[in-house]
Amino acid sequence: MTRAFSTSRVGRSVRWLDAGARLLRGDLRRRWYLFAILALFWVLASMRLFVHHTPVVPVLVNWTPSVPYSIVYVDYFDRTLSRGDLIIYSFEGQAAERDYPGLRHQPFFKRVVGLPGDAVTVRDREVFVNGRPVGRAKTHTFDLRPLEPIEPIVIPPGFLYVQGTSADSFDSRYRSSGLVRQTDVKAKVRPLV
Repeated sequence: MTRAFSTSRVGRSVRWLDAGARLLRGDLRRRWYLFAILALFWVLASMRLFVHHTPVVPVLVNWTPSVPYSIVYVDYFDRTLSRGDLIIYSFEGQAAERDYPGLRHQPFFKRVVGLPGDAVTVRDREVFVNGRPVGRAKTHTFDLRPLEPIEPIVIPPGFLYVQGTSADSFDSRYRSSGLVRQTDVKAKVRPLV
């Protein structure tokens, strides 16, 4: 009795799976374009995760509060940088290896606030670039790791001071993030939405 019951249950399961496979094949034939778009997104996401961290398509979707734009055009060819430009850069350096190894090589999306020759000063965790207040350095990360503000410095050639618009943005305000090498800048971005 038990053997007949389990055989009929297996048979029903096989028929159910076969019917589902037929429905899926029919959907694939009718709506192939939707499945192609979904497959493209999966391929691009897999490339970003396993092959190359920096975006390789000319459109970037930002869902962090770091910068208020959600969809931007990525311009890989314009290499001129000026104050106020939005950029994508790769998080590198000694602090990336020592303090935040999970963020190493990850693309960050920020605004250029300071250029070579600009003076960065700090008073009571308030950060200034050329005497203009640009933000306040928090005391701790969200997971309670201490954060030290950037050291007062004149930005050397080949480096940038970058910052997000959110008070929680991890940017040049902090010693562990620091100034960004211009060689780590991957592209300029222009907001679309």
